[in-house]
Order: sequence, then C-alpha cells, then structure tokens
Amino acid sequence: MRKEYDFSNARKNPSASQLKKRITIRLDGDALDYFKSISAEVGIPYQSLINLYLRDCAASRRKLNLNWK
Repeated sequence: MRKEYDFSNARKNPSASQLKKRITIRLDGDALDYFKSISAEVGIPYQSLINLYLRDCAASRRKLNLNWK
C-alpha cells in the first residue's frame, strides 16, 4: 500500500445523494407479516418492498384519510 495517495483528480460519487438512510421504525406485527408474505411470493426482500410501496405513495402524493371517532 502506498504511503500517500493523490486525490487531486478525484470526483464525488454521483449516486451518493441517492443512498438509503438507516432508521428504526416500529410496525405492527400484522403489517410486517403482510409485507413478508408478499416478499416471499415475489422474491424481493421485505424491506425493499416496503420502501417501494412508500416511494409509490410519495410519488403519487397519496394521503391517508384519518377520521377519529
């Protein structure tokens, strides 16, 4: 390994802004089981499936209709 490296011609990673962030989220067991069962059917990891669903909701600006009784 070299003692020094020349980074003068280096450039930023173009996909660095698209990296995912690690968070902690608490989900109901039923909701998690639902996404896990779908993930087993389609062969996509359940975390990726949840991310795809949330991205679709955000892209279509879908909102929940919450009515408290």
